[in-house]
Amino acid sequence: MLIDGFNREVDYLRISVTERCNFRCQYCMPDKPFSWKPKENLLSFEDMFLFVKAGIDEGIKKIRITGGEPLLREDLDKFIKMIHDYDSSVDLALTTNAYLLPKVAQKLKDAGLKRVNISLDSLKPEVAKQIAQKDVLKDVLEGIDKAIEVGLKVKINMVPLKGINDNEIVDILEFCKQRDIEVRYIEYMENAIAKDDLKGLYGREILTQIERKHIVSKIGRIGSSPSFSYKTKDGYKFGMIDPHKHDFCETCNRIRLTAEGFLIPCLYFEDAMSIKEAVKNKDIQKAVEILKIVLKNKPEKNKWSEDDTETSSRAFYETGG
Repeated sequence: MLIDGFNREVDYLRISVTERCNFRCQYCMPDKPFSWKPKENLLSFEDMFLFVKAGIDEGIKKIRITGGEPLLREDLDKFIKMIHDYDSSVDLALTTNAYLLPKVAQKLKDAGLKRVNISLDSLKPEVAKQIAQKDVLKDVLEGIDKAIEVGLKVKINMVPLKGINDNEIVDILEFCKQRDIEVRYIEYMENAIAKDDLKGLYGREILTQIERKHIVSKIGRIGSSPSFSYKTKDGYKFGMIDPHKHDFCETCNRIRLTAEGFLIPCLYFEDAMSIKEAVKNKDIQKAVEILKIVLKNKPEKNKWSEDDTETSSRAFYETGG
């Protein structure tokens, strides 16, 4: 069992397999050139898997593959199959923009992937293009449909932004409700890489819009989920990821591994330690020791709040959010 310095059990590993992305979303990496780290700088899937096996043996029960856009990493299905074959009970999930998903959804499902979280910030082609800085909506919607078709469990993530897509909050809910998939609204997390003039909505503001059309009741946080759950009168469940709330970090059970081999204890902070040398030398005991040091130093909470919001210098495309 892995325990952090605040006695929280950590059983969830998020792995960013690439910082590359085929979108340039305004809230993530709007001005980053279309370049990437040299392949030799990245951990191979074989090296990542050595660490993943040790993590599972130490108590990791859930693994999420992220990016950048993880589907840009070649042979991703083979990496997923490595994990699934080692321990099929691990909850294997993927976060993606779904642009490339129609071509690979079946292959990922066959490899052992169980769930996908898909970013969908607008149902209007021109607004989706404004946010992603690319004409993406048609392909994203095809990706959602294909994931459902092959039997992957699907959740939708939406980041509401003032003056851009905040008038589509209910539309996205209805879209998801019709398909019997859950939507999770994510508060925009202020970061130094995003567009300077972006303003997000707090969870309470998002909820106010939904309550204009639906009677909503609280469910709460389930286990260590970062999402606060609600349901409408007819039983449809949706979630809110609200890092500005004071209780958001209380049950944090996550640790992050980047494509270059850095272990990151908190999404907000820059702190990190590398396991790259250890895994390349096949010194898994050393890698686990580094993991436990990182967990011991894991912060209690982030510095986002409604009262005095600070901006993180973290590049989220390196950590997968």
